Amino acid sequence: MGREEAEIDRLPVDLLAYIFGFIISFTDLAQASSVCRKWKEGVKQSLAQRNSMSFAGWKMDDDSTTRLVRLAYNLKELDISRSRWGCQITDNGLYQISLANCIGNLTSISLWGMARITDRGVVQLISRATSLQHLNIGGTFVTDESLLAIADSCPHLKSIVLWSCRHVTEIGLLNLVNKCRKLESINVWGTRVPVDCFIDLMTISPSLQIKPPVVLLNAGSAAILPVA
Repeated sequence: MGREEAEIDRLPVDLLAYIFGFIISFTDLAQASSVCRKWKEGVKQSLAQRNSMSFAGWKMDDDSTTRLVRLAYNLKELDISRSRWGCQITDNGLYQISLANCIGNLTSISLWGMARITDRGVVQLISRATSLQHLNIGGTFVTDESLLAIADSCPHLKSIVLWSCRHVTEIGLLNLVNKCRKLESINVWGTRVPVDCFIDLMTISPSLQIKPPVVLLNAGSAAILPVA
């Protein structure tokens, strides 16, 4: 007599995909994918149905992150923030991710604290993220080159975090606010930009929320925002 089929093996792929959608561990998903072809297809379908994906807290590299993002066709929110466990994404990884089909549909991207990425990777990714509304690149080493790319590629941008981005200047910020007319909030804590620049930003966009709140005293001085 042949081996009796296990109950779970009788489940259709779409139901398996629904079940796998509750698994948050990428390690567990990888193990499930290796069980059999049916489970592998279920994992692929579950990833394709996800609207958000966060790698914060996971030890990921360029290749493993790219593989998962490329399977997430309906992705809207992508979080590749650095954590104590060391999500090690580089410019090469951002380039690979930028080729994924979902990038043009992303509305939120966080690259917070990713010290190994530079303008090269950010510009490549942002140039295809034309639906982006929320961006966090705080704690990175980006310069005005990234801000110019954001200004040119992200007309729907509503908020941006530039916390401790000490290489951006007033030139990049002014260009960003001039072109991103839907921008509502900008976090510039720890930057080295003169207070005069923020007066100019609010002249361009009076309703713009600048964080932390800028105290417009001694506006003519060359004071800079506090460095965290």
